[in-house]
Amino acid sequence: MAFLEYLSDPSTQRELISQTLDHIYLTAVPVAIAVVLGLGLGILAHRSPQLRSPILSVVSTLLTIPSLALFAIMIPIIGIGAGPAIVALTLYALLPIVRNTVSGLFSVDNAVIESAKGMGMSATKRLWKIELPNAWPVMLAGIRVATLLTVGIAAIAALVGGPGLGQEIFTGIRRIPASGSLESLLGGTLFIILLAVLFDLLYLAIGRVTIPRGIRE
Repeated sequence: MAFLEYLSDPSTQRELISQTLDHIYLTAVPVAIAVVLGLGLGILAHRSPQLRSPILSVVSTLLTIPSLALFAIMIPIIGIGAGPAIVALTLYALLPIVRNTVSGLFSVDNAVIESAKGMGMSATKRLWKIELPNAWPVMLAGIRVATLLTVGIAAIAALVGGPGLGQEIFTGIRRIPASGSLESLLGGTLFIILLAVLFDLLYLAIGRVTIPRGIRE
């Protein structure tokens, strides 16, 4: 009952909606940057066997750095607020995108590529007209994973002054054991889960629109 009263409070609703919009921003911006960087690095890794292992090793290592430590490292360089969180979240989002881009490009049927070569298509045309469209389902899956990963880790941004639903979670932590602490913890967590579900549904819709039925099936 206390949690329902907490959710029904107009001031709480306004705060949660505001923090949810901030959380969407804190997720969308790093993912958008990571998509641009990750697709480029993935294509480069696929094209260059010498660079493939170093690229994958670096992006894999970035994901092993504890989130709080990486956020803290960014503070002397960028300061507090959304800036360090965006940079750190971009680095975390790279691995699924780069890895799935490489995997997707390798999954394209070699016979199709050879046929395109036989038709006189250049490497650039083959990439844009043959390889990327056929690799898109795997690549989209990587972007989807990166987005859901970012939604969760973005909550830590509150510790470096970043916006988002992490503010509500850490408000609850600071209040322990006072009344209302559990409600704040549950409220911030619940809205992050709902946001992750909405992003997941969005990517399912994008997949249905952008992936031809023949490839989906």
